[in-house]
Amino acid sequence: MRFLFVHGTGVRRERHDRLFGLVRERLTARFPDADVESCYWGDRFGATLGAGGRSVPGLRPPGPDAEPDPVDAETAEWALLLADPLCELRVLAEAGWEGRGAADGGGSADGGDAEDDGFAMPGVRSAGARVLALLTALPPAPPRTGDELGALLHGTGLAEGFAAALESTARSTEAARAGERAAGEPQARELATALARAVTAAALARAGAEADCTGAERDRLVELLTTRLGGDARVPGARAAAVLGRLALRVTTQPLLNAWRGSLTVGATPALGDILRYQARGHDLRTFLHARIAADPGPTVLIGHSLGGIALVDLLALAAARGEAVPGAELLVTVGSQAPFLYELGALTALEPGAKLPYGFPHWLNVYDRQDVLSYLAGPVFPGDPRVTDHEVGSRQPFPACHSAYWKQDSLYERIEQAVAEAEIG
Repeated sequence: MRFLFVHGTGVRRERHDRLFGLVRERLTARFPDADVESCYWGDRFGATLGAGGRSVPGLRPPGPDAEPDPVDAETAEWALLLADPLCELRVLAEAGWEGRGAADGGGSADGGDAEDDGFAMPGVRSAGARVLALLTALPPAPPRTGDELGALLHGTGLAEGFAAALESTARSTEAARAGERAAGEPQARELATALARAVTAAALARAGAEADCTGAERDRLVELLTTRLGGDARVPGARAAAVLGRLALRVTTQPLLNAWRGSLTVGATPALGDILRYQARGHDLRTFLHARIAADPGPTVLIGHSLGGIALVDLLALAAARGEAVPGAELLVTVGSQAPFLYELGALTALEPGAKLPYGFPHWLNVYDRQDVLSYLAGPVFPGDPRVTDHEVGSRQPFPACHSAYWKQDSLYERIEQAVAEAEIG
């Protein structure tokens, strides 16, 4: 009897040798008379960047002293606003404005609230209150024609959620508090900009992937709303925007993704690239596997990890469908494999969705760990097929560690030993 181990995606020689050494040790302990072999394919059929990564923008990350790209900073700000449309208003509500003297239209120079001014005239509405009143008076459904704001909302897919965005912003405690603290005209103009950005962000967040809005259209929405709230669309918010900009560059992922896209792509190429390459050119790997299996036609247990399991399912199913079962393949063991999921998607080369495993396909033990997001169940997608069995193991490790932790689990080898006995392989 022979065991043939087929490794998974992203594995190269050094990693393979460590992994296979562990598998061989565990299998040899239980099957001392068996040959335990490996089918290493990573160098020959694994993915590489053939042009050295020239297709990747920003392959080289910027130096540590490089200034943030203004476009990256703006993108980061809006990522933060989409996650929390009221975040700018919250800055103004909590921090207020510094240096509000008489020249600013009221309030104390130390940043006190308008209501603390003992000389404020009763019944006179503050500048901030006036902006909030204008916000409340905005029509929740601007017409599609004859109104640039309405036309833009409909053209970007934001019209449906605009009323809710308007109401959630106007009724927020952040807006009310910021309005109280905006005593003078400069503060009111900044408040108008922050409110316009909050409404726009809330509408974008509600639309989600259904939004068809460019950055220029988004900025125009902010300008139109700012103008209708009595602000100056040409003057961006100062205090809140400065705080938000610094925070956004630290807590959002987009600047990091942009800066490190090159190195991230190179690092991810073996794992992701192997899968994509197999989907496009899997025939060569399957031919290689067939030759390795057929080289010794004695009873063979095939063990495929991750992508290795996908390739083995494809190979065995295609061969069986042609009436040419792979010589010696008595038992298939897939570990942490995506083959059942690809079958459901219609992305498995060998089988259309809903098709049964062909006659001549061997017994199949599919091992999964529910913590492993790259492992799937085979039994439910091949219901009633006695050849297919699922077995769960638990490494108590989170993903991605659990995707490789199978090979140290005694329960895995116990179940393989049981499957070998059930298949009467000697």
